[in-house]
Amino acid sequence: MQAGRLTGYAWALAATAVATLAGLAMRPRFDLVNVAMVYVLGVALVALRQPRGPAIAAALFGIVAFDWTFVPPEGTFTVDDWQYLFTFAVLLALALLISRLVEDVRRRADEQARLAIAAESERIRGTLLASISHDLRTPLAVLTGASSSLAERGEHMAPDERAAIARDVYARAREMSEHVDKVLDMTRLDSGGMELRSEWVSVPELLAALREQWAPALAHHRVITDVPPDLPLVRADSALLAKALGNLLENVARHTPPETLVRLAARETAGEVVIAVEDRASGVPDEALERIFAKFDHRSPEQAGGGLGLGLAICRAIVKLHGGRSWAERLDGGGTAFLVALPVPPAPPMPVEAEATA
Repeated sequence: MQAGRLTGYAWALAATAVATLAGLAMRPRFDLVNVAMVYVLGVALVALRQPRGPAIAAALFGIVAFDWTFVPPEGTFTVDDWQYLFTFAVLLALALLISRLVEDVRRRADEQARLAIAAESERIRGTLLASISHDLRTPLAVLTGASSSLAERGEHMAPDERAAIARDVYARAREMSEHVDKVLDMTRLDSGGMELRSEWVSVPELLAALREQWAPALAHHRVITDVPPDLPLVRADSALLAKALGNLLENVARHTPPETLVRLAARETAGEVVIAVEDRASGVPDEALERIFAKFDHRSPEQAGGGLGLGLAICRAIVKLHGGRSWAERLDGGGTAFLVALPVPPAPPMPVEAEATA
């Protein structure tokens, strides 16, 4: 017998015991028909919350307890007044009726949930296909045109022209590769196939490396850093965390105009290290601050500028995998802050050599 079913029968016994105690307290002032209503209430509560078996058991337990404790002659299972048999039948019928109704409601709810999941899966599949079709069409067209030009008249091109076409081919191929990588990353995150390789990570060092990595993409932005050097270490998969924060920087680089002030900051607060990527552009509307983290959201900033709308969703999934949280908020004076909060674990033990030196 499963643990859940045992719990249901325990509820049936508990409901019968409580009804019996309540009936004993009521007996000096109330008729037996009112005491019987307490058992009816107990059976109804069990039937609403438990499967049919425990509900029927609650009815049978109630019949036995009521008959033995209250029905004359008390202390026996003999029934002098055959009207009480009708009460027993009502208890049993009530348990069956409520259980049937509850099962019907649960079945319909499950069916609706399955339909909703199927509809959402179909929506995501359709959006994904449409997004891939839309976002890969341009680089594919460029690759086709460039390769055709090289094949047909490459020998007659000037070196500078061939180099420009080669750079364009490389950029478009890299763009396609990034789109595919994001789809694969999101698939692994959704399926639970991405495992953490946790290590002690210095947030200042990680952010310094990210700023250097994204310097070319943010070359036309004004980037400032506000990261105290004494932040505590965090336990994280450095490669995955860099990917998550890199998606935030990519979002800023792609969707804010040149000369936008970008602030990369971090702080410790309430047992967390909070990392912020802020931009002083026009900002995201208040109603879209949460929606932009959704997968394939056609109203997200990523869709507005090309892309599958996966960068922020991947960021949130990776941060959640680390036991952290992510969100966006408006900045005073305009702009948007994208924030990631990671828990601060107990400090790692000092090496034996370091302890001896200290």
